[in-house]
Amino acid sequence: MTIAVYARNTKDNRADYIEQLQILSTQEHFQIVVFKPYQDFLNTTQSKPFVFSTFSNSEELIAKADVVISLGGDGTMLETLDYVRKSGIPVLGVNTGRLGFLATVYKEDFANAIKLITKEKYTLDKRELIELDNATDCFKGVNYALNECTIHKKESSAMINIDTYVDGVFLNSYFADGLIVSTPTGSTAYSLSCGGPIMMPDSDNFIITPIAPHNLNVRPIVISNNKTISFKVSGRSESFNVSLDSRSQTLKNQSELVIKKAQFKFHMINLEGQHFFETLRNKLLWGIDKRQ
Repeated sequence: MTIAVYARNTKDNRADYIEQLQILSTQEHFQIVVFKPYQDFLNTTQSKPFVFSTFSNSEELIAKADVVISLGGDGTMLETLDYVRKSGIPVLGVNTGRLGFLATVYKEDFANAIKLITKEKYTLDKRELIELDNATDCFKGVNYALNECTIHKKESSAMINIDTYVDGVFLNSYFADGLIVSTPTGSTAYSLSCGGPIMMPDSDNFIITPIAPHNLNVRPIVISNNKTISFKVSGRSESFNVSLDSRSQTLKNQSELVIKKAQFKFHMINLEGQHFFETLRNKLLWGIDKRQ
């Protein structure tokens, strides 16, 4: 088995995670491959440099790895999608910062998590993805997201008008700062902060959530993810932004966009004892009485 490590170059992603993984690789008989910019970053602080096999792009990762470890938070976990793409390689999120909804393994559980992975004692949480289909291919083939697709006005421009259709049937003209189309995974992300509902990860739905709508009676709506959603965006500005998770591009006004469910899924490793409900309670402080 070969375990790949993806991480950002931050102080939270310390070398001791890699050192621990190196010890475990000898004990549990697996190989390690590390994201090259991360290994280079670690070696700037090490007297004895790491010399693991590395990967720098999606093709190299897919050719070398059986499993991916994402070191960081939910944002780092989202970035791994750009590397595993449609390969189906399972990803484990190891949280090195604040409590997350996707990266749920903590430092004290790291060694045990790796041992469970090498023994294949885990299940796969297969998360639905959202796919953007537009003629310009502005995302260069990586036109899908785990959390959401967002249409948003330019930073200082006036609100935009987003004509929205579901399977060709007119739904509404949203006059707002923008619009979020979220997967169930993304229901606890940007959509939640704009008043959208929380959904179980295995719900077969999309959430359409307006961002600061002009009419306050326009509320989020849940629809089946077997539907195709299309948009035509207009406004005073010459362009607007469209984002897939943390990746953003600028499109010209009057552009038409189509969103649908992707034909493949993102495979998250779910270890024994982990459950979405527990993460919800801990993250949102449900049931905790802060009164003195």
